[in-house]
Amino acid sequence: MSSSIHMTPEQYAECRHHSQITPPLALTAREATLGEGMKIRRLLPHRQQRMIGAWCFFDHAGPADVSQGSGVRVGPHPHTGLQTFSWMIEGEILHRDSLGVKQLLTQGQVNLMTAGRGISHSEESPEQRSPQLQLAQFWIALPDEKRFIEPAFEHYPELPKVALEQAQLTLLVGEMFGHVSPVAVHTPLLGADITSQAATTLNLPLNPAFEYGIAVLTGSATVEDQQLQPGTLLYLGKGRSQIDLAVLEASQIILIGGEPFAEEIMLYWNFVARNKTEVLEFIQLWKETDHFGQVVGYDGEPLAAPDLR
Repeated sequence: MSSSIHMTPEQYAECRHHSQITPPLALTAREATLGEGMKIRRLLPHRQQRMIGAWCFFDHAGPADVSQGSGVRVGPHPHTGLQTFSWMIEGEILHRDSLGVKQLLTQGQVNLMTAGRGISHSEESPEQRSPQLQLAQFWIALPDEKRFIEPAFEHYPELPKVALEQAQLTLLVGEMFGHVSPVAVHTPLLGADITSQAATTLNLPLNPAFEYGIAVLTGSATVEDQQLQPGTLLYLGKGRSQIDLAVLEASQIILIGGEPFAEEIMLYWNFVARNKTEVLEFIQLWKETDHFGQVVGYDGEPLAAPDLR
């Protein structure tokens, strides 16, 4: 669903440096509306912090009522140089791609699409669906040696779960509390969903070599005296071996982290590139060739690439 919000090339241009230890930095999401009232909060990229590890894009969609009309409809569009990571919190989305994959994503599941040298896909609400939809969608930048690999798709119906005090942690990516996620990524990363039914305080172990960010999707919490509400991503930088997370009410929280990404990237539309020349080549390939393949079965037109000047 990422194709629905357009940012300028200047906003997408990536050039960032990581400090060894960073005080918490609260980043406010950009908000937009997709289709029939679907609120999107874009937490990454942010002008003050473009990436966290290889995580270069973080959208929180919903909660929204999709019971009326056609629900979500995002026509075929291309990707390069990244992995799309979709974590379904409520509801369903039907994925189709140019590899011929047709996969329904439902609550508690992950779809991981590796674009590599190029792939196209569509996303839509199925005809029979739950009335509510809520989704966290991420992009993971691929390192130079992996960014032109063959495209691939994996569906993960189950992920490791850890029972914590008054909460449950679902391990989306990486290792935590002795558990390892099966989700296959190409740089050292961590992703976790923390769901609590009541107020509680949790001690979360961190890797000092990773930089981290934490966001409340629903509810509220505090970290290092910083109060978190939906629409804010708290950037924690590197150097921490743990954090105390004070959950103030029933909440759903996302923690992401990773080894700082060593390469500068340029993110434009649906492409993760290294420079403007590459972006222009990708746009031309989408407009004029079948490099990204065809999505079969979506009842609608492909999305048009915005011009880069």
